[in-house]
Amino acid sequence: MLGIIGAERGANGFVASVNGRCAARGPVAYTATRAMQRRRAGEFSVEYVLELLSRHGLIRDEQRRMVLARESAQRLRLSREIGSGPKRRELSPVELLASFEFPDPRRRPENIDQDKIAALAAVDAGLTFKRIDRLKLDGALVTRTLSQPFARKHGVITLEKSEKNLLVGVTNPFDDALVDELVELTRCDVTRVLCTPADVHRSISEIYGFRTSIRDAQQQLGGREHKGTLENLVTVNVGDQLEAGSGPIINAVDYLLNYAFDQRASDIHIEPRRDETSVRMRIDGVLHVVYRVPRSLHEALTNRVKVLARLDIASRKPQDGRIRTQRGEVEMDLRVSTLPTAFGDKIVIRVLDPAMFLKDLSELGFLEDEQPVFERWLARPTGLLLVCGPTGSGKTTTLYSALRAVASPDVNITTIEDPIEVVYEEFNQVSANAKTGTDFGEALRHILRQDPDVILIGEIRDEETAKEAVQAALTGHLVLSTLHTNHSVGAVARLVDLKVPPFLVAETLLGVLAQRLVRRVCHSCGEDVILTPDELSELGVKHPDEYVGRLLARRGVGCPRCRQTGYYGRTGIYELFHCNARMREMIAENAPPEALARAARQDGLRTLREHALRKVARGLTTLEEALRTTADSEGA
Repeated sequence: MLGIIGAERGANGFVASVNGRCAARGPVAYTATRAMQRRRAGEFSVEYVLELLSRHGLIRDEQRRMVLARESAQRLRLSREIGSGPKRRELSPVELLASFEFPDPRRRPENIDQDKIAALAAVDAGLTFKRIDRLKLDGALVTRTLSQPFARKHGVITLEKSEKNLLVGVTNPFDDALVDELVELTRCDVTRVLCTPADVHRSISEIYGFRTSIRDAQQQLGGREHKGTLENLVTVNVGDQLEAGSGPIINAVDYLLNYAFDQRASDIHIEPRRDETSVRMRIDGVLHVVYRVPRSLHEALTNRVKVLARLDIASRKPQDGRIRTQRGEVEMDLRVSTLPTAFGDKIVIRVLDPAMFLKDLSELGFLEDEQPVFERWLARPTGLLLVCGPTGSGKTTTLYSALRAVASPDVNITTIEDPIEVVYEEFNQVSANAKTGTDFGEALRHILRQDPDVILIGEIRDEETAKEAVQAALTGHLVLSTLHTNHSVGAVARLVDLKVPPFLVAETLLGVLAQRLVRRVCHSCGEDVILTPDELSELGVKHPDEYVGRLLARRGVGCPRCRQTGYYGRTGIYELFHCNARMREMIAENAPPEALARAARQDGLRTLREHALRKVARGLTTLEEALRTTADSEGA
């Protein structure tokens, strides 16, 4: 968080808080003079923002004229989107100008968005621009300091408080009357930073909305454990619908789900503790604490999730369920798992976004010489193709993307999954369920009578499934599946352990793809760093002392967009083991894994770590991330 409360910047441009206002010094004197003129006129208008963008060469004269001609119509359209009633507020000129989505001439193909406009306005006003990280906001402080109607009306949110100093995010850099009012209300020295209207109002909606729902739920339940049932709704409310929802617990769960969608969370953990319930979300593979809820509301929250997933709310046994909902134009699947613990049911909700599973092969992260090899495997009409890696390494995404690549009207694709991850209409998807007698092996025998061309087996777990998969590959089908091994060559030994004869492995195996997921360096805060001699040695550079200070990599310093982690998003790293004639001969002779690994290396196999280090050299990830994710694959 920004440590600027009560600070002076003097010659280096820092801003001092003086009686609730920001006084600029040093090189920002010209800007401060202009800002004072704006303040005296109370001017934060569309004309001002247009002049600011024009001065910085971001828009042309014809674009200025177009904005002025269409301002009224655009303002009306945006006002309808904002809403009416208690959600009604003034439209910021930052929102209006950003809505035209003019291309940024400096950074094509990016647009001139709210961040860029607000950052320029902050400099012009002598303020600091700040992105709000909603995971870092203190919800109790926010709701205790200002009321929701006041925050929404004035476009202001409390960010930090230290003794008698209050840091607030505002959307109007020239509203000195607001600062005076805040000083009067809070009896604190107020320092403001400029934030985008999108950040401020989304934070207001989430923080106040969730807190209000929790408070109302406590009042309804009277602090007692909730024993009843809740209305069965499967629609996740958004926007105005949230505040008009049918109950506080329903609203609270909807807020959690919407927040998870916005933050690209892959999992939501609702975990009971002795005195409270912790809500955590896994984002880019890392868990973050998002909310802490009073313990008395835990059962009501878990019951609401169970009702959505069509689970038995009275059962204290582990259960699995599913929620299907709409997110804009996209249907989202949520997989729900409950587990009884010492303090109540723990719930984990897996967020299954079809866009994350059904990617183009070029989006997965293959290097230039790897994707053609994988595509040649997929082009074969028969054979066995395996994808290996631990849980959470992206195997399902790779397999679904592979199926999507081969899908066409003349190809019959059938999958056997436990459970079905994402429903996709071009595949015939079968759910394997041992309780009904339809395990992988049994389902596969029936599928072979359905005239399939391509078969996906969710996982080869046992001897029966392994033998059926190999038989299917022998009898004219392309079979894709997963195995839990640390590296690609280990898949051969695993199949042999499952009683598949080595000669059949050699006959059917096309190739093995081992993979992991590494976090990508954040595009917003990534910067070049000079590699140390030790890091150069890890990269495999010979004579590293000769390159000290000459080779660069990328590392994120941390920003609100990446939640101060330095990483945003993930990409795959891969190890491709290709079964050529030499490998088939060695596999048929039951050669030991060490001999297979040596031969594969001689044939050009690139290990997971070598792939990861290439991405370090390209600035896509960091050395620490590469070493961390490939630690279990070394020594193969």
